[in-house]
Amino acid sequence: MRIVIAGGHGQIALRLEPLLAARGYEVAGIIRDPEQGGDLRAAGAEPVLCDLESASVEHVAGILQGADVAVFAAGAGPGSGAERKDTVDRAAAVLFADAAERARVRRFLMVSSMGADARHDGGEVFDFYLRAKGEADDHLRTRLGLEWTILRPGALTDDAGTGLVRLEARPGRGPVPREDVAAVLAELVDTPATAGLTLELVSGSTPVSVAVKDVAGN
Repeated sequence: MRIVIAGGHGQIALRLEPLLAARGYEVAGIIRDPEQGGDLRAAGAEPVLCDLESASVEHVAGILQGADVAVFAAGAGPGSGAERKDTVDRAAAVLFADAAERARVRRFLMVSSMGADARHDGGEVFDFYLRAKGEADDHLRTRLGLEWTILRPGALTDDAGTGLVRLEARPGRGPVPREDVAAVLAELVDTPATAGLTLELVSGSTPVSVAVKDVAGN
């Protein structure tokens, strides 16, 4: 299985890549800074240079050709302004979904955010972020050629993962380590029965594998 991750040098992706590589999967991570390539190789992923803010759908579809799973884990980052929330968190996600559908990639995982809502009100940068993520999620739901799952983590932390989570449609607000987000994504890759679901994730008391099986109806 070949898996292509947008935002390959992001904090979640760098935790996800070794998990997928350990399962024997072929993993590629999209980056725009060639100096990040060594970090991806160390994580077990092949670096692929591409700037999703300027690339065409055709170019990204070429990168995704032959992939079984596409994961959007890119983000403008906490220090960015409203403009890049739009160009990365919305537009790049839309581009990646369109390219995945064009390349006939069946499985698509979107790393979104708890509170994402295209109709969210407010003029602060974080409000722009929540609207951008909500618009990207709404667009993904229209891609009939993709078996998509949207994952909306709560407040992200760099704490060590516990492997215990709460994964539901509406679990309530709370934090979650990035390590546990990556672990859930790795399980979702192997659980296509979660297609069509929008799931929220916080720390909890259920082992990751059990939580994913529960929402898949297994």
